[in-house]
Amino acid sequence: MSAWKDNQEIEFFREYLRIPSVHPDIDYEPCVEFLKRQAIDLGLPIEVFYCAGPTKPVVVITWVGQRPDLPTIILNSHMDVVPVFPEKWTYPPFSAHMDDQGRIYARGSQDMKCVGMQYLAAIRALRKNGVTLKRTIHMTFVPDEEVGGNEGMRVFVKSKEFKKLNVGFSLDEGIASPDETFPVYYAERSIWHVKFILTGTAGHGSLLLENTVGEKFLKFFNKVMEFRQHEVQRLESDTSLTIGDVTTINLTCLNGGVQSNVVPPTLEAVLDIRLALSINHDAFAQQLSQWCEEAGGGIKIEYKQKQPKVEATKIDNFNPFWTAFKQASTELGLKIKTLVFPGGTDSRYIRQAGIPAIGFSPMNHTPVLLHDHDEFLQADVYLKGIEYYKKIIPAVTNV
Repeated sequence: MSAWKDNQEIEFFREYLRIPSVHPDIDYEPCVEFLKRQAIDLGLPIEVFYCAGPTKPVVVITWVGQRPDLPTIILNSHMDVVPVFPEKWTYPPFSAHMDDQGRIYARGSQDMKCVGMQYLAAIRALRKNGVTLKRTIHMTFVPDEEVGGNEGMRVFVKSKEFKKLNVGFSLDEGIASPDETFPVYYAERSIWHVKFILTGTAGHGSLLLENTVGEKFLKFFNKVMEFRQHEVQRLESDTSLTIGDVTTINLTCLNGGVQSNVVPPTLEAVLDIRLALSINHDAFAQQLSQWCEEAGGGIKIEYKQKQPKVEATKIDNFNPFWTAFKQASTELGLKIKTLVFPGGTDSRYIRQAGIPAIGFSPMNHTPVLLHDHDEFLQADVYLKGIEYYKKIIPAVTNV
């Protein structure tokens, strides 16, 4: 344990973890000040942009390459973390407690303050070793990824500040792996959050009224569950598929009613839908409308979120950045597995801008604990990740 405690990079990591940049009310300025100190230590320039207002900073630390005219590389991470339930944790969730086995307990230890700090650690080592790189690197630290990135990467990508970066390729977060493999994500499903407002006959709860919202909801929801079960069966019957390859659909909110003996005139239901890459968005929207009509009509559809189809990053020999990433992984002896990300990350905004992006968090033999109680990362795993980035970053930067 003393070797871990004496390691400067471990201490930098734990210092970052102790900043409670947690939703819903985040003050990002402590993160900004910490990153300014990191930039000074690295001897690199830092800029802070406020594209979405004074409380939403985007931090950019830049290492200028030998060919600054070439498209640049982004090493992206987000500063925010999801809420915690402290009573469910063995140690305080922002203490960055490290036990005798080197397990560092903190919210953000896996998702994803680890990756942002591993970028910095790898670049610190490369610069100390006198390494020079062809392309310019921008290490970006963005806000609000955990709440959809609407005031983070989504706004930043559309800004003049981002366009000046001349980005050609991006690395961002992945997910830990409990086995020897390293998941590498080249695409994401499209997220739709859809509210259905059902209207029907209202009246006394003792009657058998026609066209009530309860009847309509049952008919509609049976259609939803039939589709959902079809996707469950696809996933179970084809071992080559993972959760990111199918469309998921779940009821997440159900609201309505005023009193136990009154049949309500309205009922609201919200579905969380993640559309597989193979789904035609227009056809699926028509399918939702058809289900509403088949349930009896009188159902209004509101899209709370309706992400467009975003092209996957090419993972073939026509993408030189992917070729370089894959070659470096092979030389490191990493067993990578290419997947479609099951959730959503800031990479979707990067890809939507036409920039190839790969999601990769170098954490194998690690339980998947993002958003969970007692989230931790083992110190040895963290340090190995730095070594991997010391190989991967120059590989993609020198394309």
